[in-house]
Amino acid sequence: MTTFRPHRPARLLLTAAALSVATALASCAPLVQPVVEDRGYVFDPNDLAKLQTGASKEQVRTVMGSPSTVSTVDGEAWYYISSRFETTMFYRPKEIERTVAAIYFDKTEAVQEIAYYGLEDGQIVNFADRATPTRGKELTILGQLFGNLGRFNNPGAGIPSVGTGDPTQRR
Repeated sequence: MTTFRPHRPARLLLTAAALSVATALASCAPLVQPVVEDRGYVFDPNDLAKLQTGASKEQVRTVMGSPSTVSTVDGEAWYYISSRFETTMFYRPKEIERTVAAIYFDKTEAVQEIAYYGLEDGQIVNFADRATPTRGKELTILGQLFGNLGRFNNPGAGIPSVGTGDPTQRR
């Protein structure tokens, strides 16, 4: 009796093809260019040069447009925020550049000061944190798997008996 054996050249050819496909895919990884995306206000250097101390809020709005955000205290400052993000393949976007033009107004609603801030001047504050903190200790995957080993071997363990009046007694 003879047993069926696959031909060695076919297996060798299949292995070589798989290796060449894997090598081709691995060599493309460094060629992937990150996607750069601008978000927020797009600064125009000519517009920024037109602003001077003493200009009114309406003049600022005419030159710069609506601000990205306004200070919460009497609207004494307007902020124009621009960010540049870089995304590589499936990773989360990373902020690589941030520019904030802060225009401060006095009580007469005239420009008092114009300040520029970058990414290095501030820190990122996450107001909408999606993680809810919980009390207790965090278990590892092994602690979760092995923590329940003894709980299900005794049928009726943890169930109080009915009608005895003493909840500490078990069946």
